[in-house]
Amino acid sequence: MAVKKKDRTPPAMKFWTPLRIASTVIVLALLAAIGVSSCNSNDSSSTAHLPVVPAVVFDTEMTAANGTPIKLSNYSGKILFVNLWATWCGPCRMETPELVRLHKEFEARGVEFVGLSTEDPNTSAQKVRDFVQQYNVDYHVGWATRDVALTLMQGKTTIPQSFIITRDGRLFRKIDGFHPVRTPPELRKALEAALAG
Repeated sequence: MAVKKKDRTPPAMKFWTPLRIASTVIVLALLAAIGVSSCNSNDSSSTAHLPVVPAVVFDTEMTAANGTPIKLSNYSGKILFVNLWATWCGPCRMETPELVRLHKEFEARGVEFVGLSTEDPNTSAQKVRDFVQQYNVDYHVGWATRDVALTLMQGKTTIPQSFIITRDGRLFRKIDGFHPVRTPPELRKALEAALAG
């Protein structure tokens, strides 16, 4: 007579034990709380996620075309449009009349424009002054120091390059190069967004 072997397989365990259910509920509640707090953050600034412009850019004293010192930190609390350019740069020459128009349009709304030549101020002073006069540039013009230019450009050495900086010193937008059809509306749209932010 054959003897039946006793089944020694342990009873199957349930996956959803009371402890796992409780742990899952707690984790989901914590995730929901984090999600709600990030959506309802007390930080009302929509620019808090933007990179801060380094102090070397704001605090370096540069020379303006009229001979006075120029410091970007003097424009704190305003939207600041900074343009890196040079007198020998063809796209910069095409862009300048557009920048003059934009300056006229946005100046009354508190936007400051600063054009910083990447040329050596000792050898280009007269060329820059002539350029300012030829193109009727009515915004602040000067020379970027090497440190300021390199910090803003972040390894991209082509010009023109434009930077829109928020009232609280953050880089809102960077625009490389100039295209006569695409760039002017892109700049206008970015300035409007910076003012709204």
